[in-house]
Amino acid sequence: MKILVSNDDGYQAYGIRCLAAAMSELGEVVVIAPDRNRSGASNSLTLEVPIRVEQVDDRLYYVNGTPTDCVHIGITGLLDFEPDMVVSGINNGANLGDDTLYSGTVAAAMEGRFLGLPAVAFSLVGHQPSHFETAAELARQLIARLVDDPLPRDSILSVNVPDLPLDEIKGWQATRLGFRHRSEPVVRMNDPRGRPVYWVGPAGEGQDAGPGTDFHAVANGFVSVTPLKIDLTHHTQVRELETWLGPGGP
Repeated sequence: MKILVSNDDGYQAYGIRCLAAAMSELGEVVVIAPDRNRSGASNSLTLEVPIRVEQVDDRLYYVNGTPTDCVHIGITGLLDFEPDMVVSGINNGANLGDDTLYSGTVAAAMEGRFLGLPAVAFSLVGHQPSHFETAAELARQLIARLVDDPLPRDSILSVNVPDLPLDEIKGWQATRLGFRHRSEPVVRMNDPRGRPVYWVGPAGEGQDAGPGTDFHAVANGFVSVTPLKIDLTHHTQVRELETWLGPGGP
């Protein structure tokens, strides 16, 4: 079993060290991660400038690019073997609901799926989460189950773990993505020369956060496991759109 581990918090993040250690109990691990925090990078690839890879040791590399770059380079040229699975995380914070569209942690897993490998993303929910060992042990349990009883090869799982001691986790729930309220406004400030600068505002609270959602599971002490798919087509609207366009188009 060969496991490629990546993240979006950077190769020095505590979460990825915990995850790599847990995965090493299951197989051969190689870590390829960004050289710095690239949270919010989503599925971006670096196309206009060359990407540099630095090797720290036999099984650890860092890349001056995005999480997607890390996984893409690892699978398509850097490594002399193809991993059996991509595991991403442990993210320092939640990836719930619409967070998944922006998440570099989830994007690293998705890139593994794009390249034909099963993939799982792990996140520890909280503003300053601390129980990374809990998330690492739960990651070990879930990946061990996948080894013994694989899901379809096109599977992507997004796993969110409550920031709790292991013995306080209530169990596991299969969930769907919830939906957040509109984000808070941007924060406007002035730089030292008096010019305006802007910080993206905090994410909104959960809006669609009832039973069955990832928000609800985590809020009630359960590990949320959400299956994701890459196809963004709104299939039920295809025929309606066909009628709207008409025979000759608009």
